[in-house]
Amino acid sequence: MTTHAGASADTGTVTADGRKTVPGPRGVPMLGNLPEFGKDPLAFFERLRDRGDFVRWRFGRRPSLFIGHPDTIGELLTEVERTFDQAELGIAFRTLLGDGVVVAKGADWRRKRSLVQPSVRPRQVKSYAATMAECAVAAAGRWTDGQRIDIKKEMAALTQLIAVRTIFGVDTAADADAIGRAMDVAQHEIGAEFSGIGAILPDWVPTPGRARIKRATAVIDAEVSRVVARHRDGEGDRPDLLSRLLAARDETGAQLSDREIRDETVTLYIGGHETTSSTLVWAWYLLSHNPRAAEALAAELDRELGDRDPGFDDYASLTYTQAVVKETLRLYPTIWLITGVAREGATLGGAPVAPGTRIWSSQWATHRDGRWFRDPLEFRPERWAGDKGEGEGAGAEPEEIPEYAWYPFGGGPRVCLGTRFAMVEAVLILAVLARRFRLDIDAEEILPVPGLTLQPDRDVLATVRARGGAA
Repeated sequence: MTTHAGASADTGTVTADGRKTVPGPRGVPMLGNLPEFGKDPLAFFERLRDRGDFVRWRFGRRPSLFIGHPDTIGELLTEVERTFDQAELGIAFRTLLGDGVVVAKGADWRRKRSLVQPSVRPRQVKSYAATMAECAVAAAGRWTDGQRIDIKKEMAALTQLIAVRTIFGVDTAADADAIGRAMDVAQHEIGAEFSGIGAILPDWVPTPGRARIKRATAVIDAEVSRVVARHRDGEGDRPDLLSRLLAARDETGAQLSDREIRDETVTLYIGGHETTSSTLVWAWYLLSHNPRAAEALAAELDRELGDRDPGFDDYASLTYTQAVVKETLRLYPTIWLITGVAREGATLGGAPVAPGTRIWSSQWATHRDGRWFRDPLEFRPERWAGDKGEGEGAGAEPEEIPEYAWYPFGGGPRVCLGTRFAMVEAVLILAVLARRFRLDIDAEEILPVPGLTLQPDRDVLATVRARGGAA
């Protein structure tokens, strides 16, 4: 583990299973490894992973430990709220999400989780599935063969509409473009704050980036306030998430306050809109560059759906479609890092961790580790569902993947509450659209930009191609 009293900075600490802590790259005074981390966080974590399973580094002046082995990642995830604390994620992150369930700690987190969780249980997700499919069918009706589209904008508009309907029970946002622009600003500023000098500045220090995210959050807050007010006035009559949050009571009979309603609806909105939108953009990108996988997906949709659109009851049988989404989340995990802080008595791998040490794990780095995934940089959905294609390798069995080698939604007690919602939404949207169309994306490489989620570095332009007889 990290060096502590009595441990050698040269030899590190040996864990119970024989793995050893090693030093990370040399940092600079005061900032530690922050400049290198900020330049390219994804590449930085890959370099740490390649040094070992336990790598010491410094986030500013704070001692940090990178962990890369699934067993130890599982320890961190399952021990959060016991021997590890939820880390502070910065003023930009809190400006957007407030004190919602993602940010809350201890008893406050347990209370909010108990109030929010019932609204995203499987039975509720099933009730939202029809809205997901209906919105996707409407989007498909606007596409034509040979049309040029920006997939990023198309998927953002589609998932935003689904989020507004399922969360708020209304049909449209007042200004979808304004909300989209505000979310883009928030994404960028959270990433810039987290990986730049703002990460070590006190919250009270004003910066241009902090001013920009305040303005963007004000736009989002105004929209949330508008639809909540409409809902309270009785305009929303769907069995939506907001209705369930407004009706929820904790063990004392208390309701969520107006501020808590705001924080949870923004959190759910981002989870149901931003994360799924990003996943679908990367899925289309990968399918466009991997024709065999695209053909296998189309074959499953033809076989399982024929000439009809999917519903919730089809989700379980669309195993290859699920595998496409899982493999997309492996290569381009929407949430690309998880961090916690060691409490007194914390251990990892059977060795003690100094209190206050910040622990880091990266889905990006672990999901691309060749120890856990064969050909880790290749897009191979069959590693999850078996190979449904033809020719060499057809019929291959799914790979045996260690627990916590794939953790796009986190894990343990703080696993993402919207996991089921996100998976069902992504699968149904992909099934509706891919049954009718394939998308030919321009050949140039698109790079991921880490912010609140992992976003493409540019517009994702594509040509729509109708599939014969399916549209």
